[in-house]
Amino acid sequence: MDIPRIFNVTESAHRIHNPLTPEKLATLGAALRLEPGTRVLDLGSGSGEMLCTWARDHGVVGTGVDMSRLFTEHARLRAEELGVADQVGFIHGDAAGYVSDDKVDVAACLGATWIAGGVTGTIELLAKSLRTGGIILVGEPYWRQLPPTEDVARGCLAGSISDFLTLPGLLASFGRLDYDVVEMVLADQDSWDRYDAAKWLTMRRWLEANPDDEFAKEVRDKLTTEPERYAAYTREYLSWGAFALMAR
Repeated sequence: MDIPRIFNVTESAHRIHNPLTPEKLATLGAALRLEPGTRVLDLGSGSGEMLCTWARDHGVVGTGVDMSRLFTEHARLRAEELGVADQVGFIHGDAAGYVSDDKVDVAACLGATWIAGGVTGTIELLAKSLRTGGIILVGEPYWRQLPPTEDVARGCLAGSISDFLTLPGLLASFGRLDYDVVEMVLADQDSWDRYDAAKWLTMRRWLEANPDDEFAKEVRDKLTTEPERYAAYTREYLSWGAFALMAR
């Protein structure tokens, strides 16, 4: 079980696999008013930066689940590095359908709502692990500005304009699911740069180290086209946020 190899290559040097910077991730932890012993479940936990830094800074405990064997190993190493391996653990596995044996205080999925078919399904999945009065944390793209055409939406790697909502529309959609939005931390163009542009140097270094790999052509093609595509489409039209929700 693993994610497509291209992500293990392009994001192999990432600690955060979404457009939140370390500063924004810290802001999110502070905004949630986390207390020592807060139990956190993170589905699609990537390299574990959220759980590990929150364990260090706020004393949380918890579990992350991710399909990437590489990222899960990175998460375990990060926990050791920060001295929090006794507080957080990481499971290499499919987060789709994962329900915690014990109820948690915060159930999160930042940027991997595909695990349950979208935002609605992911909120329903996370709720199964959540204690009464707990917080669901969802990370999701939204349109910074509506694309003028479907071709522009596809340039943002969306299937169509209808794949994402505007920020007001996304916030309203949470209300229709009978949840209050109680906090949010949003990406900006600079933090998008740190997520997307950081992949380019990683790809270049990987190509230099693996010139004869059968995967090299795909990585080369992506490195050749990604900077222009990103600047023309994603950076201008798409944004991303982490949204804290509580059931009404």
